[in-house]
Amino acid sequence: MADILEGAPELALSWHKAERGAALATVVETWGSAPRRVGAQMVVSGDGQIEGSVSGGCVEGAVMVEALESLENGEGSLLEFGVSDGDAFAVGLACGGTIRVLVEPIGTVLDQTVLQALVDARAGRRAVAYVCDPKIGGGRLFDDGFRDRFRMDRSGIEDDGRFVAIHNPPLRVVIVGAVHIAQALVPLARINGFDPILVDPRSAFGSQERFPGETIIEEWPDEALEEIGMDERTALVLLTHDPKLDDPALHVALKSDVFYIGALGSKRTHAGRRERLLKAGFSEEVISRIHGPVGLDIGAAGPSEIATSIIAEMIQVLRVRS
Repeated sequence: MADILEGAPELALSWHKAERGAALATVVETWGSAPRRVGAQMVVSGDGQIEGSVSGGCVEGAVMVEALESLENGEGSLLEFGVSDGDAFAVGLACGGTIRVLVEPIGTVLDQTVLQALVDARAGRRAVAYVCDPKIGGGRLFDDGFRDRFRMDRSGIEDDGRFVAIHNPPLRVVIVGAVHIAQALVPLARINGFDPILVDPRSAFGSQERFPGETIIEEWPDEALEEIGMDERTALVLLTHDPKLDDPALHVALKSDVFYIGALGSKRTHAGRRERLLKAGFSEEVISRIHGPVGLDIGAAGPSEIATSIIAEMIQVLRVRS
């Protein structure tokens, strides 16, 4: 999730192994204008260091005190913080709100082996759910069930009272073709929580001068996609107009679990693409996964607007698909 501190479980595990002590604080419920989503996390060490946030700054101090106490007594605890409308603005809850925060000391409540498995899953880009009693913590990991929660990146309380913390791999977008639209698409992707990866064997296009600081793979697209690994948290956008580059990428992507495939070009261009894929043995159903022409039909003109339409369509497919 974008609102979960990237590295919170990893940091908690590291501090615990270093014998500093560590407690993981997680937002399990919110009402009103709470500034952090359910699932947001903060780590507290035994010597009082904190990383992350559960409320945007207004209750972190109180959470730290409770976390240190939990490390002393070895018990998990559920904290509730409410702010009235009159006092809300001063502490960051703009319209008043309430949050509940679960504090779990590592080792005594959140088992080290469970935390290690969570860290390993995150490193391996495997989606897992941490499920526990929201009052005392001490949960287990599940890699199935909770389909809608995984799709929506939505942690929360189930009807049976269990708290489910969703840990999805970071979203990625692989962009084949380092063209003008890509220069607008890359920053938009980052703003919306996607890690962009550029693929273009033409060094004049995929250069650090044109895309400073970005990951650029100067290989043939099919080879690059096999190297990257195409999974259900990955989108593919083809921007070259060149079948020699686009088609090899499509052959890999259509056999993968990527959640979105978009290809630039007119309806006529897409019809030609479809015919080539049919001849290559792909079915109509499989080919229908391709969004072509790419992007929502918003009358986009120019690279920036086209990039905006692409990002919007990617998010629509990710969040609204059945």
